[in-house]
Amino acid sequence: MTTQALAEITRPTTGAETDNGYQQRAGLQVAHELVAFVEQEVLPGIGLGAADFWQGLARLAKTFVPRNRDLLEKRGYMQAAIDDWHRSHPNTPGGAPEEFLREIGYLVDEPEPFTIGTENVDAEIARIAGPQLVVPVLNARFLLNAINARWGSLYDAFYGTDALDGKAPASGGYDPARGAQVVARAKAFLDKSVPLAEGSWTEWTGGVAALANPEQLLGTSGDNLILANNGLHIELVIDANHPIGKTDPANIADVRLEAALSTIVDLEDSVAAVDAADKVAAYRNWLGAMRGDLEASFTKGGQTMTRTASPDRTYTDMEGEARDIHTRSLLLVRNVGHLMTTPAVRLNDDAELPEGLLDAAITIAIGMHDLRATGPLQSSRTGGIYVVKPKMHGPEECAFTNDLFNAVEDMLGLARNTVKVGVMDEERRTSANLAACIQAVKDRIFFINTGFLDRTGDEIHTSMLAGPMLPKAEIKQADWIAAYEDRNVQIGLACGFAGRAQIGKGMWAAPDRMHQMLAEKSGHPASGASTAWVPSPTAAVLHATHYHACNVAERQQERAREPIASLEKLLTVPLAEKPNWSDAEIREELRNNVQGILGYMVRWIDQGVGCSKVPDIHDVGLMEDRATLRISSQHIANWLEHGIVNRLQIDEALHEMAAIVDAQNAGDPAYRKMAEHPRDSIALAAARELIITGTHQPSGYTEPVLHRARARAKAAS
Repeated sequence: MTTQALAEITRPTTGAETDNGYQQRAGLQVAHELVAFVEQEVLPGIGLGAADFWQGLARLAKTFVPRNRDLLEKRGYMQAAIDDWHRSHPNTPGGAPEEFLREIGYLVDEPEPFTIGTENVDAEIARIAGPQLVVPVLNARFLLNAINARWGSLYDAFYGTDALDGKAPASGGYDPARGAQVVARAKAFLDKSVPLAEGSWTEWTGGVAALANPEQLLGTSGDNLILANNGLHIELVIDANHPIGKTDPANIADVRLEAALSTIVDLEDSVAAVDAADKVAAYRNWLGAMRGDLEASFTKGGQTMTRTASPDRTYTDMEGEARDIHTRSLLLVRNVGHLMTTPAVRLNDDAELPEGLLDAAITIAIGMHDLRATGPLQSSRTGGIYVVKPKMHGPEECAFTNDLFNAVEDMLGLARNTVKVGVMDEERRTSANLAACIQAVKDRIFFINTGFLDRTGDEIHTSMLAGPMLPKAEIKQADWIAAYEDRNVQIGLACGFAGRAQIGKGMWAAPDRMHQMLAEKSGHPASGASTAWVPSPTAAVLHATHYHACNVAERQQERAREPIASLEKLLTVPLAEKPNWSDAEIREELRNNVQGILGYMVRWIDQGVGCSKVPDIHDVGLMEDRATLRISSQHIANWLEHGIVNRLQIDEALHEMAAIVDAQNAGDPAYRKMAEHPRDSIALAAARELIITGTHQPSGYTEPVLHRARARAKAAS
């Protein structure tokens, strides 16, 4: 961008309409639909005029566009330096040494010990440990499901999934034997979480429960009992007329658990948003969520139904006073990272505005509707706006985000640090400099969260030239993963997160395998993490039982005494020292990666579905988003770079897996087949491009290829 172009960004202009689908606003070209949305829907009620908003956005562009560009150039410089090192030091075990990484600025000095200063954080973030959902913002029905997932039925979660015994319920009517198993399992949960002073919940016949710890009985809601354990609430639903309740000695019809304490409303990896229309649709759903008036209508059983957010509730405590029951998940919003630009706003040299700048300005302005209570329901009770920022590389990029949020607060008239930031610890340079990254946003940070898939994708890309990587399943067992997960908790605790901010862990990707999730995901609270991601409201209910079984606050006190895991282990590249895989093993790894890529990309590109349950090569449904795509494409690109596979093998796998993915989607009337006319499939061509050019994609990200292909598919349709 030229100096003249930057200087003219803030030149006042009229609102004249241009002839290319844009309107002039403060020197910016803004898409018609975005202008109308901001001026007619976002700004009314928050005390900011249109001219002030657009002039503020123009100032953001003038200040931060050059810095954004410089940060991306620095990423490229560091990657080129690391690539050159590997060319000069082939087959070096462990990867580039710390001394070299410090020399090029990839590693920075550890800061002196400090404590974060974040204030006015909601209890769901600061003090209560429990599950977290991530939901694509473009699907209003899913978004409302997530908002209402603060509470869920333990009976339904056990009955309707394989959680009981690894077997899904049989089709048909109600199975009394399975129902009895559900009730027994739920009462065993009560015996452990809120034990009675004497006997078991299976023997309880009603009345005011005498608990071993009387403080766990908070009060009543009608006939229902409100209980608490480890900061989480439990509601015993008492209904003698209910089909289940009338068969129970105490008329217990259900056990309802407080489940998804918070939800990340995602504008990033789980959505396909490539133009102004997509961005406005995303922002509009976020606005409805912040005002509390979002609705979604759908047809079920031949009838049209409308879903809305759950209303507020109260219960009566043991002294007869009315108390609030938090009924909705606390809402956070995930903006995009620093890489992509958006055609929704163009600068006067026709360059696109960095998408992260637009997200910051508009999602925070929308968050003000919650602060100003412009709608019927509110989310934050402490006056915070929670923005999750993904894919930042190192402390300098975190400082950039902090400065950007300062500027947006000034632009919108918000007090300093009203906007809280969640730092996704999912890039190698961030995890290696995590304490310095936290320090860069220390007065507004509200969480850190590990992301295995993106972190592995960046691990592969950063050391692409070091040698062939282990198969994906073996990468998960490599030393650096354990160091990564340990350091995230240990560094967060050392920086004062306990009782003030969240430490989070990643997603359980198999929504149909709840029995396995119950067996394995207990490790997240046991690690000292105060939240972890789950793929559905039902999974949130089941995962909530882990937080009843583990007192995370006590576990954090124990882990805070540990030394921080080795940086050397974190930086050890998961290379295959002496690759000796058979042709069959190589083919199977390639087919598995390619099938996952195609299964996800064909929906993203052809249908604009950014997150869905995609069958893997074994027909196991997995919740997929762009992070899955990044690791798979980078893994194939690495094996191509080092001669483990060749282009002919990749093409053969693409065509073979295209037919398999077509068959897996045979029941979808909107699906566009790839295998019948492979030359005409934009999705198939994009998948090949992503793999073949993977070495050169910026940080191994998939967005540039996906966005171009999706734009072509939209134009073609």
